[in-house]
Amino acid sequence: MTLAVPAPARIDREAVARLAEERLDWRFKSVPHGLFGHTVAEALARRPGLFTDGFVGPIVALDNGAVEHNLTTMAAWCAERGLWLAPHGKTTMAPALFTRQLDHGAWAITAATVGQLRVYRAFGVSRVLFANELLDPAGLAWLGAELDADPGFEFSCWVDSVRGVELMTAGLAGTRRPVDVLVEVGVPGGRTGVRDQSTARAVAEAIAASPALRLAGVGGYEGPAGHDAGPASLAAVAEFMGRLREAVSALRGRFETDQVIVTAGGSAFFDVVADALTAPWPAGVAVLPVLRSGAYITHDDGFYRDISPLGAHPRLGRVPPLRSALRAWAQVISRPEPGLALLAVGKRDVPYDIHLPEPQVLRTGSGTRSLSGCAVTALNDQHAFLSLAPDSRVQVGDWVGMGLSHPCTVFDKWPLLPLTGTDGETVVDLVRTFF
Repeated sequence: MTLAVPAPARIDREAVARLAEERLDWRFKSVPHGLFGHTVAEALARRPGLFTDGFVGPIVALDNGAVEHNLTTMAAWCAERGLWLAPHGKTTMAPALFTRQLDHGAWAITAATVGQLRVYRAFGVSRVLFANELLDPAGLAWLGAELDADPGFEFSCWVDSVRGVELMTAGLAGTRRPVDVLVEVGVPGGRTGVRDQSTARAVAEAIAASPALRLAGVGGYEGPAGHDAGPASLAAVAEFMGRLREAVSALRGRFETDQVIVTAGGSAFFDVVADALTAPWPAGVAVLPVLRSGAYITHDDGFYRDISPLGAHPRLGRVPPLRSALRAWAQVISRPEPGLALLAVGKRDVPYDIHLPEPQVLRTGSGTRSLSGCAVTALNDQHAFLSLAPDSRVQVGDWVGMGLSHPCTVFDKWPLLPLTGTDGETVVDLVRTFF
């Protein structure tokens, strides 16, 4: 069947632009007190510098050049492979960055909770892929009202049980428009999702009997199948994607929409996912293949650098690697014993769920240079323990620039993040997040 080419989702650009009218104050850690009372737009007009205009440490900053490189790279690769991108907005929860993703052709923005969805709708995101079960009656009632109020709002979510279909049907009673749902396929021992095709068919039959739902596709998350970039993990991800494809075939003839959404893909194995999503589909099924990668926008200096198909060990040819757009800066506040320095940064500021921050550069009174042989060995709430190389020449008062791992646990700690220009220090934007 011929697949209609969907347009990118929309966002309320006036609402996003109004973020520049917000006044800066004590709510935004690291922002210079000299900018308090000024709007974001007024502050940016001054072109403030991270180290020359009073930003207080610790600081986490974004590199605008790296962000743009990553956006362009992923958009071009998806277009070449015939994929539609619905980046997971939970990574940044930043409407200004959503706008840039949509400007690069994103088909939708993905959410996982009603809280996230309400942020998206506050900024007018017109198409949302809800990559989770949604069974909460209060959340369903709100969703139904939102769909009824805005005919242009497109929404789809997952379901993996007959009981889930029953709860959704009850929670959406009175909603005028049916809600599109995808049967979720899961990984044994992993998270949500049906574990066999008989359950998938039973869920599809329940959807067909529901006056509140429409079967619109099949979805899943391959991440639990693999934990590294080794052959065994890649094979396990491919096996999962094979089962997801089998579910599409098993449900052929039951889909209630002209186009069948088939979606998977975090930021670790999107190459394997792409191979499965773009392979030939059964005749008569018009598949819209949707990738949901979200962390690509900033990449990182840890988990995704090591495992991404566009990381330090790329699995994709002719595609430029992604670049880390995240850096934390923290001051050395103590050298209490040989080989140890304490930095003024901790668990409240930087991620630690997968890897600890990676010391990369040292800024002193005479300039910035690379820093090798040092490692952050532990984080407290407000302190980082830095193990020093014998020749590192780190002194109290110096600043250490660190790469970060796992973007999803960076943004949630910062309601406002400086975005720096080509020199890495001049602030060209202040990115507002909503967690």
